[in-house]
Amino acid sequence: MFDKILIANRGEIACRVARTARRLGITTVAVYSEADADAMHVTLCDEAYLIGPAAAKESYLRADKILAVAKASGAQAVHPGYGFLSENAEFAEACQAAGIVFIGPPAAAIIAMGSKSEAKRIMSEAGVPLVPGYHGDDQSDERLRQEADAMGYPLLIKATAGGGGKGMRVVEKAGDFLTGLNAAKREAIASFGDDKVLLERYLLAPRHVELQVFADTQGNAVHLFERDCSVQRRHQKVLEEAPAPGMTPELRDAMGEAAINAAKAIGYVGAGTVEFLLDSDGKFYFMEMNTRLQVEHPVTEMISGQDLVEWQLKVAAGEALPLAQSELRINGHAFEARVYAENPAREFLPATGTLRYLQTPETGPCVRVDTGVEQGDEVSVHYDPMIAKLIVWGEDRASALHKLRAALADYRIVGVTTNLEFLSTLCALPAFGNAELDTGFIDKHEAELFPVTEPVSDDILAIAALYELLVEQRDILQRQARSNDPFSPWGSATGWRMNQDSFHQLHWASGEQQGSVVAHYRDGSFLLELPGGDCLVSGELLENGDLLADLAGRRFKVAVIKHDQELTILHQGRSWQLLLSDPRLEALEGEGAGGSLVAPMTGNVIAIHVQEGDAVKQGDAVMIVEAMKMEHTITAPADGTVKEVRFAVGDQVQDGEPLLVIE
Repeated sequence: MFDKILIANRGEIACRVARTARRLGITTVAVYSEADADAMHVTLCDEAYLIGPAAAKESYLRADKILAVAKASGAQAVHPGYGFLSENAEFAEACQAAGIVFIGPPAAAIIAMGSKSEAKRIMSEAGVPLVPGYHGDDQSDERLRQEADAMGYPLLIKATAGGGGKGMRVVEKAGDFLTGLNAAKREAIASFGDDKVLLERYLLAPRHVELQVFADTQGNAVHLFERDCSVQRRHQKVLEEAPAPGMTPELRDAMGEAAINAAKAIGYVGAGTVEFLLDSDGKFYFMEMNTRLQVEHPVTEMISGQDLVEWQLKVAAGEALPLAQSELRINGHAFEARVYAENPAREFLPATGTLRYLQTPETGPCVRVDTGVEQGDEVSVHYDPMIAKLIVWGEDRASALHKLRAALADYRIVGVTTNLEFLSTLCALPAFGNAELDTGFIDKHEAELFPVTEPVSDDILAIAALYELLVEQRDILQRQARSNDPFSPWGSATGWRMNQDSFHQLHWASGEQQGSVVAHYRDGSFLLELPGGDCLVSGELLENGDLLADLAGRRFKVAVIKHDQELTILHQGRSWQLLLSDPRLEALEGEGAGGSLVAPMTGNVIAIHVQEGDAVKQGDAVMIVEAMKMEHTITAPADGTVKEVRFAVGDQVQDGEPLLVIE
């Protein structure tokens, strides 16, 4: 076994690898960019080395810098995690040339599976079933269009390099083919430096089921069962579970055999994932093989009782697989929910910001949180916006789902927009509870997952007012205790006033909704004038920061976080934001830049389709903004004329910044 390893990654996967290494007594070396100087993975590892600026291409993707650190630190092996250099064959070869073990498959296996078209050829020869499609070398627009027309629509355009939904487009009809092709190629170049694509028949309602495989240098290969990863957005996974619902022993054996055959066909070593599309008729088709540890590997660990990173380390050190296929067993059911900084209501656009408040569910044998951030950290534009992975285990699917819902309700984040509320809504859907899964699940349940925003309820307004009043009382009592005359009635926290009723007015706004709440002081409580009528409330600020509220005999325990004048209320997996204002101040915000189109996220301008003076129609694409290697097309909201274009291709824009003006 190794004495010291370098972890060539960041965030939660670097922390994940470091924890297993520490348990095994292995010294760990971290690398970090200037943006990650105070990151969790830096402090968790035994040593840490700065390797460059924030941009990944100047730090985490610099193989030469990482190998230089490995040599300087005396690391015997490099664990690449996932993403970055984990599937980079040149990096694997460079490690070998430097006498450093690459904790992953041989470079030849990475190369074989790195090209989706080459992978399809190898799988076909190995007898692994494939989705019908075109995987040829002729990449001319005309040839690709001919193949697409011959195949029929809908079809899938997919970059042959990489994965994660980048460089992928579904095309519904022939007229949209070139637009989809150009978009897929742009993303492929940005993500992988290669714009080669393949075409596949698009299965209408398949499930995404993948097999975790492991092979050693002594010819042994096993699978550690399957994961269902059908719930996806932008072709990227949102929720994963293991085992796959409805899986029969016969189908599991067939898919497991195909996955092992796929691994053996390329001389695989280490951890890998063979991904299949499972059609409604029970037939399955090879999709791709990821030659690395997957983001969703914890659900496999939870049901198998195995530490897959430990397996990786042992195999890389030349040891045999810890268990044979006959010794592996499935125990219970597990879910993983990916907690992202993103805005589901805005097509899951990535979000940035500071984690001003962060509270995770209580962890234990049945609840696990894999993260690389803590309260006060920044989610920046430079890296993937995943904040954490929430993993739960139960004796069966129903009990595991119950634990997932409870854990999501206890997960609290303020300071950056997240998908937590979306995840809670999704897990509560009857269709999800009944395992009615396919890769179009989110689209099918769009109305339920993205309901019309409801007005702020009287309960939320009452909680906000109660919190403000209790904080005011607490502050008065603290000042009173420090005062030279602590018994003065003018410093009373009871609301006493001479010859008049004492009241407090709270002005608030939430989106386009706004109003006020009038609070009258009563003995030990407050009478609130709410939109729906009066309500007598009382409560207590708890030591952990929560608020215990009593609303006319109904009791709630909620988290309330205040930053400047913004109040965030979190309860049972939902959150509400109220902007509080001083009634003596007039609103200073005008109508804003009428006719301006604003950036939907912080990112870079990668294409501009208009210039000043151009006439545009409603729905015309006018600009494309890219962030975290994902594109968003800006369209004209109405017919008009372009009056001003404020940015050029290559410029960085901030979320909410005006991009163009259309009259």
